[in-house]
Amino acid sequence: MTAAKHELQVRARELRLAGKTYDEIVAELGVSKSSVSLWVRDLPKPQPSPERMRRMREARWEPHRRKMAFLREQTKAAAVAETRQMTDRDLFIAGVALYWSEGCKSKPHSLRETVIFCNQDPGVIRVFLAWLALLGVEPDRIQYRVMIHETADVAGAEGYWADLVGVDVSALQRTTLKKHNPKTVRKNVGEGYHGCLVVRVRRGADLYRRIEGWWYGIVLGSERRELNSTA
Repeated sequence: MTAAKHELQVRARELRLAGKTYDEIVAELGVSKSSVSLWVRDLPKPQPSPERMRRMREARWEPHRRKMAFLREQTKAAAVAETRQMTDRDLFIAGVALYWSEGCKSKPHSLRETVIFCNQDPGVIRVFLAWLALLGVEPDRIQYRVMIHETADVAGAEGYWADLVGVDVSALQRTTLKKHNPKTVRKNVGEGYHGCLVVRVRRGADLYRRIEGWWYGIVLGSERRELNSTA
């Protein structure tokens, strides 16, 4: 055996012991697969590393993930088409339900008939503002305030929300900063985190009473529908 061939054989065995596959050894040494097989056949088959096992699992599941992602997007697109043509009545009902689930509500022990809405989802904020416009609430009665963790990008969040609602940053009320708790592992971090936007309607007591009445009207209406369907 020539010195060069012996050196290749030694290197092939080292690579095999290091966990390389036949194909990887062939690619690195530039020899035939049959030669590699002959040189290392007495060595135990290497166990894949955890990282290699992970890559193998990912490759095996990738077609399924692509299929499921396609089906999810199909379902969402069909649902969007079902709700694209929204009537004023649709928006009215959606807005009442949205406020009663996410908005500030008066309590028997604390009578606060104020219209205050807070959310971190820009889509939810857009729907709420469209609802206020439907109700005839003038823009100059609407106040905005950002609420965000003090360790986040406060200026960036203020610019983000101001742009979303179409006002200058200077028109926002003073931002509320949430104190950072070192013991808490926060997940709402990164470039996509903009905190919450608080929307308040000035002189909103009468509107709040109407919202409460609308909501209970929806509750009673749903109960009547259920009774009629079982009659």
